[in-house]
Amino acid sequence: MSEVKLVKSSIDSSTSSNPVCYVLDTNVLIHDPTSILNFDEHHVVIPITVLEELDSLKSGRQSIAADCRQAIRELDKQLGRANPVEVEDGIQIQRCEGDERGGVLSVLMTETPENLVMLPTHLNDNRILNDVGFLKQQYPERRVVLVTKDINVRLKARGCGIESQDYHSDQLLSDIEQLNKGYLEFSGSFWDLVDDVETAQEDGRTVHRLAKGVFGQEVYPNQFLFDESGFVARILSTTADEITLLHLNASHMMETEAWGLKPRDLYQAMALNLLLDPEVHLVNLTGSAGSGKTILALAAAIEQTVANQLYRRIIVTRSTQGLDEDIGFLPGTEEEKMEPWLGAITDNLEALHWEDENCSSSVEYVLNKVPLMFKSLNYIRGRSFQSSLIIIDESQNLTPHQIKTIVTRAGNGSKVICLGNLAQIDTPYLTPISSGLTYLTERFKNFEQGGNILLQGVPRSVLAAFAEENL
Repeated sequence: MSEVKLVKSSIDSSTSSNPVCYVLDTNVLIHDPTSILNFDEHHVVIPITVLEELDSLKSGRQSIAADCRQAIRELDKQLGRANPVEVEDGIQIQRCEGDERGGVLSVLMTETPENLVMLPTHLNDNRILNDVGFLKQQYPERRVVLVTKDINVRLKARGCGIESQDYHSDQLLSDIEQLNKGYLEFSGSFWDLVDDVETAQEDGRTVHRLAKGVFGQEVYPNQFLFDESGFVARILSTTADEITLLHLNASHMMETEAWGLKPRDLYQAMALNLLLDPEVHLVNLTGSAGSGKTILALAAAIEQTVANQLYRRIIVTRSTQGLDEDIGFLPGTEEEKMEPWLGAITDNLEALHWEDENCSSSVEYVLNKVPLMFKSLNYIRGRSFQSSLIIIDESQNLTPHQIKTIVTRAGNGSKVICLGNLAQIDTPYLTPISSGLTYLTERFKNFEQGGNILLQGVPRSVLAAFAEENL
């Protein structure tokens, strides 16, 4: 049995005299297939067990298989030309031109000696923990850290005296309360805070320009402002010193209709304002169950597709735990397979036409009239949708990598609407902080063609509101 070797000379760098040895679990590479590039000057180790797990999961159409394949391609890109000794010793990580962070990547090829085994080897998690324990004993002068998104594995590691941590490279917030809600609420009158303002009429709209320091906090494009006196405005743009506000009429916003639907409160009115604005290409709607995310998005989509003809089609997709694995077993076309998981869409279509003389006929008419297409996330990869309105339901269950894959499908003249409830995450290893919806909201907060709204309340019913608060 050969001895595991870690490169000593090649991993030294000017930024760290003793780089950390990070051992990556399989779930980290699935969560972010390019994660090996994010450890700066340190040493990244991939146990052979991890490669075996990636190999066993790479087949199939489910999204996890696609992520495994991408992770394998990234590893091959880094290790493809190395000989077996170099693969085990470690090679310099190659990043984009100009990126000189350094770092070394190696694969732990040998098995842990029997006298150093801490846990039974019938589980892959145990084998990885044994590998990390072996590295700690072989190289006591090095800090060895297991990186995993599995909380249970981190608990096991703690019991074995192994340092472990979550993968944080795509977590932009430490507290979900820091996430931009999409609006700022002021007590009293907002104008009491303003000493100097320049007001003008532009294209029939009232625009205010004022100093950025008025707010005392960071503000972003397409955030809304409102106060107790009834003033409502939307931030059009920001500079280092100045903010431009679009003055809005609260009463007019509450009377705005989309396919017969009117907002029930100011939060829904602000959401509808973004949804119906053709200059806003990305809208994220978050909120508790029943807050109106889906029905607002659907009504705005039909209005802009059928009535205004701003878009040629509506594409609806949904991330649901188990969807990727189960869809292949259902009979019928892709659209027929997706139908059981997209019941929320047809339910909301019925709600939009509940008062019609014949609700079922109205829904059937809409489905025939509106170019509404249900798509599996697996079939969206690699495609480009032009002049389309793309609705991504349950997007809190997507990883940052997955949500990037989907949003980048939007072509010219397309709009993306992401819906989700960060309190209802079903995907293993994801939290509100690490969710792709949180990542997208934070990354796009300075995007002048994007906006987000955290909806409040539960207009669905008194029962739903009480359940949301008390169950």
